[in-house]
Amino acid sequence: MNNSKNKLAAVLLALLLVCAACSAEEKADFSNSKVVGLITEIDGSKVTLQLGELVEQEPPAKPEGAAGSEPPANKPDSAPGGLEPPAKPEESGQNESKPTMQLQNSGSAQALIIPQVAEGGKQPDMLTLDNESVNSLPEAPAGGKPNSLYSFKAGQESATFDLDGAEVSVEEPMQTRAGSLAELAAGDILELEIGEKNRVLTVTVKNSGSTSMGGTVEQGTSANLLAEDGIVTGQTYTSSGDDENALRVDSAFVSLVEAEVQKTDGASSSTESGDFYGQNAALLATNGAMLTIDKSKITSNAPNGNGVFSYGDGTVVSISDSSIVTSGNNSGGLQTTGGATMNAVNLSIETAGNSSAAIRSDRGGGTVNVIGGNYISRGYNSPAVYSTADITVMNANLNAENSEALVIEGRNSIKLLDCTVSGRMSLDKGASSDENLHNVMIYQSMSGDAEVGTSEFSAQGGSITGQSGDLFYVTNTHCLLTLDDVALDNQAEGQLLRVCGNSARHGWGKAGSNGAQVEFLAKHQQMQGEITVDSISSLDLQLTEGSVFTGTLNIVPNAQGGNDGSVALNVVIDADSVWNLTGDCVISSLENKGTINYNGYKISTNG
Repeated sequence: MNNSKNKLAAVLLALLLVCAACSAEEKADFSNSKVVGLITEIDGSKVTLQLGELVEQEPPAKPEGAAGSEPPANKPDSAPGGLEPPAKPEESGQNESKPTMQLQNSGSAQALIIPQVAEGGKQPDMLTLDNESVNSLPEAPAGGKPNSLYSFKAGQESATFDLDGAEVSVEEPMQTRAGSLAELAAGDILELEIGEKNRVLTVTVKNSGSTSMGGTVEQGTSANLLAEDGIVTGQTYTSSGDDENALRVDSAFVSLVEAEVQKTDGASSSTESGDFYGQNAALLATNGAMLTIDKSKITSNAPNGNGVFSYGDGTVVSISDSSIVTSGNNSGGLQTTGGATMNAVNLSIETAGNSSAAIRSDRGGGTVNVIGGNYISRGYNSPAVYSTADITVMNANLNAENSEALVIEGRNSIKLLDCTVSGRMSLDKGASSDENLHNVMIYQSMSGDAEVGTSEFSAQGGSITGQSGDLFYVTNTHCLLTLDDVALDNQAEGQLLRVCGNSARHGWGKAGSNGAQVEFLAKHQQMQGEITVDSISSLDLQLTEGSVFTGTLNIVPNAQGGNDGSVALNVVIDADSVWNLTGDCVISSLENKGTINYNGYKISTNG
């Protein structure tokens, strides 16, 4: 009898559970509706949202002067040399009067002109770049109207949605762009358009005041604030406060001449706010500021004390003939984030701290153009250039004394023209020394700091010297790699190029499926060494226009045992180019119109 009762109870309990599940399913039906929520958890394409509603914020007002600070005493009534302070453009959107670098077409090249506001108003000689070597300055969004700014009011319910196949767009302050699921992070505010059977059709990441998703813009305070247009000469700005800029230029059109900016002390409460938004930087330009700096000196002794920081869509900093010295950790020389622009000519930059690249960018990226100068980083994990932006460098010396020389993360670029590059990565103190030693690293970290997509590295003329590990290392990304008449010098025992997956111990994708895909174009290029491609990666190598490669090409097993069948190592040699073998090689395909000197070795293709 008791057994019968137990069986009946079990049946009733099962029915109750089924009904409860049905009820839950009914409650979770969001078909043919729009849903707003804050991401609390991500598992592949599935996201869990705290449901709620959007609250539209008022646009930020232009800030008043910092408490306790006075306007510069020597701010002139008129510019030196009789120049008038720069005027804001008319509402028509014309930018001719902005005190910033300008690009002008001249035949097949472009000229980069920097307004000079020093005595006499003399303008420097025009410096030319070919069209592929420099990016245009950002344009205002269509109609000139920024996206609304939202905060999130949380409700009581949560729900999980599968976003696979949904179209993703990202609202930023000054534009809406296409996005990807890989960019989403906890804290992002999403608006979902849902069709039949709970299928998510579109995902919009709402503008919460940051071009880096999932964060609130925290910039701290400033000891000195310039929020009105003008030209300032010979002024000194200092700060020793926590989370405080020595000087902030906010929304204004300003020219600084022979200025000194000194960040002498001050703790940082948030590394991310310092890296992403300019908190604790010596000099911060933000909120669409247009700032030119000439013949000035910027120093910083604070952690997160970046030298000159350009933040946000529409912000442009143009700096020339100046010096920047930083000593704290996470303190780059030039820092560009959030879609801003940085233009630099003939600078002297030295950084001493760890994670302090001389030319640096972070979440939200932007555009960086550098011409001439010397850029030296001395700390660990401090490349001369770290790119999560589009960075062009011309006629400059780039030297990393205890780090790889150059790094590109995600869908970003470094373009070099006639630069001298040198790096020496630490054997045991580098952030990724346990994974690989290298001089140029191209990868996707999956941290959300850089979009997933094609990385681009190109160098024309100049030299690249590696003093530790592989000369080039590419993992967990697709990369376009172009070398044109560059003097390569690998002083270590590493490879010329390693294309492979990684252990994923640093979060760079999933072990066994995080290989790289590289398209390598060599033009007028002399190079030697070993090139390997692992079993989850691919390489298309083209030797063109008189290139000579002396070395080996081989497919090797993925160190984590991955083998997805996509491995390929394809080689094309044009009529003017040469491959000199230094050992046996295994590749996928060969198209040879030039010369192969086998030197007693053999090439195997397709087994």
